[in-house]
Amino acid sequence: MAPNAAGEHPGEHQIIGVIGAGAMGRGIAQVSAQGGMNVLLYDAASGAAQKGRDYILGMIDRSVERGRMTPEAAAAAKGRIQVAAAIADLAPAALVVEAVIEDLEIKRQVFRAVEEVVARDAIIASNTSSIRIASIAAACRHKERIAGLHFFNPVPLMPLVEIVRAPATADETVRSLDALGKRMGRVPVVVQDSPGFLVNLGGRSYTTEALRIFSEGVASPAQVDAVMRDACGFRMGPFELMDLTGIDVNYPVSQIIFNGYYQDRRLATQPAHQAMMESGRLGRKTRIGWFTYDEQGTTLGPAAAGAEADMKPDDAPAPRVVLAGEDSRLARLFQDAGCEIAAADDGTSPIVAAPLGEDCTSLAVRLGLDARRLVAVDLTGNIARRVTLMAAPGAAATAVAAVAARLLKTGAAVTGIKDSPGFIAQRMRGMIANLGCEMAQIGIASPADIDTAMKLGLNYPQGPLEMTELMGTRATFDIMSRLHEITGDDRYRPSLWLRRRALLALPINTPD
Repeated sequence: MAPNAAGEHPGEHQIIGVIGAGAMGRGIAQVSAQGGMNVLLYDAASGAAQKGRDYILGMIDRSVERGRMTPEAAAAAKGRIQVAAAIADLAPAALVVEAVIEDLEIKRQVFRAVEEVVARDAIIASNTSSIRIASIAAACRHKERIAGLHFFNPVPLMPLVEIVRAPATADETVRSLDALGKRMGRVPVVVQDSPGFLVNLGGRSYTTEALRIFSEGVASPAQVDAVMRDACGFRMGPFELMDLTGIDVNYPVSQIIFNGYYQDRRLATQPAHQAMMESGRLGRKTRIGWFTYDEQGTTLGPAAAGAEADMKPDDAPAPRVVLAGEDSRLARLFQDAGCEIAAADDGTSPIVAAPLGEDCTSLAVRLGLDARRLVAVDLTGNIARRVTLMAAPGAAATAVAAVAARLLKTGAAVTGIKDSPGFIAQRMRGMIANLGCEMAQIGIASPADIDTAMKLGLNYPQGPLEMTELMGTRATFDIMSRLHEITGDDRYRPSLWLRRRALLALPINTPD
């Protein structure tokens, strides 16, 4: 933000009150002080606010050591952070951010207490990640100044902040929070008050569809993770991500959002998720989850070396293959691997196909192919790094192995899975894209903000709507439609936002 006539930045002398000196509260206080605002840090636990301040000062010193701040800027930021002895001491604050435990009644008590001491035009915001802002605001007299200001952990390193607009939140409150969020060095996105807000809602598909694939016996956690990293560009696979965040965290959040949307099948998790939590296999924190870990959090066992994900057949590479239909990209892939493309079916060579949203079983029946020799190849991801193969039940293992051996000649890793409409990558990316379209349809946020939030909040390689464009809007719609048809599960019903833009050949971010 540009300085005013006096050479000051807007918000530079504003006072920000932060309630709660835990990890989130400390982070909010730090970025506020570094953004030029004075901070009053309060915690109900004796001595907690002072400990929180001391921690922040140490983090600022580390920023100087790492060259991220000048000593002068650090000294100024440290001087802006003060401890408040009571909520009443927050009276001068223009904004108070609550960052206490996720308990509705406790938050309501805090908001009532704050409302008694701050000015009439002060904003009161909650950092809640799971409780509706409208439910918190119900305890307040002036609901128009109540909003969500949801940061992500660790706050100083995560640039995103969700500004959550409840039904009674005033436009001026949202504008003020947008300006303050930018002053804190964050990237604000405006989100409607809804279960999970934007990022926690949008992130459901990545884990729940992975769990569905695993529960169907299609692929192992290591295989799913490898495909999503190598073929789709995600920094972490869904199973290692669940282990990192903690299954005791992601399972309850999944249930809250699923029930908050009245059991929409597109948001459902799987029984295996609950079983992991109840068995105490929570991930890195317990040193065992979907994978096992040492004390430093390093993955142990075959998964660490990628052995579970990679096919290493002893069979000779297939000398020739039969194409199930005209497909220049598939033909080029095998030709580049040194394989002959048969002019006609010789009755013995593997038959290869690249279906979209269809499994080998359906494809074989639809085209009248020999399912024993049919091997499907997923061409939708980065096939230079990893290729995924699948075959129908009863397929000849020799056919699959020969195709895998041939494709290994390209230098890519090969993963073999059980028959599945949409392989792994198509299903996973299709579900992410479809949920992003649904969020646009119901007005959770603008298409641009949905993409921004998912990239900054979850490190997605593309936002959901960008992912739709990357795969092709019509192709994404076809994948979801075929999944819906083959499984008969409402989980895969295409969003109306996606359907309309696919059928009309419009860009996915075209507004209604």
